[in-house]
Amino acid sequence: MVQFYLLSVILNIVSGYALVSIATEPKGGSFDGVRQFLKDPPIRLAVGLLAFFVGFFKMINVMRGDIPVVGDLFPSVAGMASGFTMLLEYYRANAKFIGPVLEKLDGIFVANRRIVGIGAFASGVVHFLFANVIFL
Repeated sequence: MVQFYLLSVILNIVSGYALVSIATEPKGGSFDGVRQFLKDPPIRLAVGLLAFFVGFFKMINVMRGDIPVVGDLFPSVAGMASGFTMLLEYYRANAKFIGPVLEKLDGIFVANRRIVGIGAFASGVVHFLFANVIFL
């Protein structure tokens, strides 16, 4: 469906930018307001949930004429990874108990959030520019 395609592109770009820009300082540019908006924990939670679920449904529901699962593999995996990373950050900030599984997931996703963010951002841009290309 075209709606999931558009949501996937937008949420991959937004979640990728949110993951990459979380540690940067304001520079007085035009994106400082967006960066501050995306640092708000409830906004990060909402973007993370949306990115994860849209990525999941994007894998199941593909555009007409595209190959199921494989046709949108990278954007859907990037959306799920970026959404999961943002959800894990939110949970980690608000959790009272942190177990060994959470520590391992934290070491994989949150420690590498810039890489996940760059992958999601690049996937969103490439997915926007090259529609209906296999694996994109």
